[in-house]
Amino acid sequence: MFKVAVVQQPPVVLDRAQTVNRAVLHVAEAAATGATLVVFPETFIPCYPVWIWRLRPGSDASVTSKLHARLLDNSVSVGRGDLAPLCDAAREHRVTVVCGFNERDEDASRGTLYNSVAVIGADGTLLNKHRKLMPTNPERMVWGFGDGSSLKVVDTPCGRIGTLMCWENFMPLARYALYAQGLEIHIAPTYDSGDGWIGSLQHIAREGCCWVIGSGTVMRASDLPADFPERDRLYPDADEWINEGDSVVIDLDAVAAARRRIDVAGHYARPDVFQLHVNRQPQSPVRFA
Repeated sequence: MFKVAVVQQPPVVLDRAQTVNRAVLHVAEAAATGATLVVFPETFIPCYPVWIWRLRPGSDASVTSKLHARLLDNSVSVGRGDLAPLCDAAREHRVTVVCGFNERDEDASRGTLYNSVAVIGADGTLLNKHRKLMPTNPERMVWGFGDGSSLKVVDTPCGRIGTLMCWENFMPLARYALYAQGLEIHIAPTYDSGDGWIGSLQHIAREGCCWVIGSGTVMRASDLPADFPERDRLYPDADEWINEGDSVVIDLDAVAAARRRIDVAGHYARPDVFQLHVNRQPQSPVRFA
């Protein structure tokens, strides 16, 4: 048995370096309590772009541009080594870390952002980096599309871990792509919350006979920086909970009992009726002539 820590703390909004430093401190704190798996929310570094749900198209274009420029400047470049401090912390404390982040494209224009999540092993290696397959509604104004190359389950000392973010957990085929790889711990970093979301995670635990960890964003209006554009208009109440987190760990004993009763992928597989094909070739960002 292992101990999991779900981090329910805000980032240093729109500040990559300070948020990474804060994440390193949270890893140390969790490890000191005996945790061997540390899970952060969706796009923890440098923050989830909460403003997309409040800004108006057209009339708020200037504010949107200012905020997107700051998000772009503070997003993570994996090749540049922006995750290195977090990898070092995982290795130092011998813990597995799952952390969501805004990722800056390094292969084409460097102008595309992705909603990504990293699984960092207890030896500090990057075991997998998954990009959200399909951003939801106004998220498509912020992030590009991921692809099937990162629909992977990886071995860790805690078990076989796979990740899907927020509403891509509603994609049955994406879930099954993980189940078919022997998924044991399903991690769902998210911005969603509420009974409906938790009910969905409970369903995934039953459907996949896997443990499920939901890690939600925690943020109050007071967590926004003082120079946040038009903060007083958009978030006039400093005590407002922009998101309360609503994280959850699904009952492990019940899931373990279910796993003893049924092998979900093997039991339900009917290759004579249907087959799952995942295009695992990395897809390039759209290029315009």
